[in-house]
Amino acid sequence: MEGKRVITPLSGESILHLKAGDMVSLSGRIYTARDSTHKRLLNYLAEGNALPFELEGAVIYYCGPTPPPPGRVMGSCGPTTSMRMDIFTLPLLEKGIKGMIGKGKRSQEIIAGIKKFKAVYFLAVGGAGAYLSRFVKGRKVLLFPELGTEALTELTVENFPLIVGVDAAGNTLGPHF
Repeated sequence: MEGKRVITPLSGESILHLKAGDMVSLSGRIYTARDSTHKRLLNYLAEGNALPFELEGAVIYYCGPTPPPPGRVMGSCGPTTSMRMDIFTLPLLEKGIKGMIGKGKRSQEIIAGIKKFKAVYFLAVGGAGAYLSRFVKGRKVLLFPELGTEALTELTVENFPLIVGVDAAGNTLGPHF
């Protein structure tokens, strides 16, 4: 997939030109987090702990990557349903994250938050986790290893194929999105 090239960490300038529906090739570091991880992450921050990565400009991928088969960096890394993360999203936007990756629509409250904080929501193709793992060049568990595949994990990606689902102006792919 050829798309607009975007590199993490994201800045307002790097994403303001993206429009809902644009195809994107994302490269850099992204961080995986699902439901349990989000809850722990917000508690961890509320307790005053420092993260092993910078939230400002970060991209959170709603994913629980599977362990790697022999000879691979990682196993399947498909997206999970994003609306389940909506209850955790606004506090992370307030702390500086600029991108989220998942599948499915977002609530109106989150779309308004994306617009307010000039962030972007990317869509990854559901059911394509094995394919998406080809774009992962590095993997490192950062926090909560006891959660197994749901641990907070740093992925280094190269030309990770995405579609802009909600742009920084709050535009979406359509009325049912």
